[in-house]
Amino acid sequence: MKNGCMFATGLLESLRIALILTSAVGFSPALRAAEPPPNLLKKIALAESAVSQARDNYTYRQEVVIQELDHRDMVKGEYQESRDVTFSPSGSRYEQVVGKPANSLSEIKLTTEDFADIRTIQPFFLTPDNVALYSGEYKGEEMMDGSLCFVEHVAPKQVLSGARYFEGLLWVRETDLTIVRSEGQAVPQIDTLKEQNLFPHFTTLWQEVDGKWMFPTDTIADDTLFFRNWPLRIKIRIRYQKYKKFGVESTLTFDGEAAPPAPPVAPQP
Repeated sequence: MKNGCMFATGLLESLRIALILTSAVGFSPALRAAEPPPNLLKKIALAESAVSQARDNYTYRQEVVIQELDHRDMVKGEYQESRDVTFSPSGSRYEQVVGKPANSLSEIKLTTEDFADIRTIQPFFLTPDNVALYSGEYKGEEMMDGSLCFVEHVAPKQVLSGARYFEGLLWVRETDLTIVRSEGQAVPQIDTLKEQNLFPHFTTLWQEVDGKWMFPTDTIADDTLFFRNWPLRIKIRIRYQKYKKFGVESTLTFDGEAAPPAPPVAPQP
């Protein structure tokens, strides 16, 4: 997110130090130290590969709300967007914006990186395709939503220009090694003399779908971004709703017209 107003740079520069704190992940005192399972990161990736592939065969609606708050914590600007992640009658996966996005943001400008994070980082999946990019640090065990979980901190081994990564905590159910909660931040922060593009700390909640798969259902953020000009508090709420398995038993509608049934297994995007 870029600061969209023109003020003298350097104001409240000392407050930028606090940005480091917003990216730090706090660990719960309820964590229990234990020996880490061998090759935990790779085992999580293998389990999440099945979950990610399953989700690729579901339609769902993604609703995004991003708010700017003033010094009284009142909303002064907002971005709203809804889109359906679905399939064409031929089985090709695509995103369809529902209505027209509403944007009254005045302090920040949403960037390409922001929309990339909404799509692939805030609902983060660790899979065999990307696990080699990350290092893991085992933090112990903790109860989360009634399940005993391994807690793993993940961070990119190397940050490449133009790429987006997740850094933070994963709560992984011990029974099947699937993610039930994630907390962290999209990285890297982009902070140069010419550009500031800062990203908030967020939490993503996962719930069971169809009695089998743990899919992300909510991403929430309430953070202060410390721009050179002044700090700005923002809130984000992303909802992933109406999950429905795509297959011969599903009937999709486009502008009120039913599409013909498609093959039971959709191709990967």
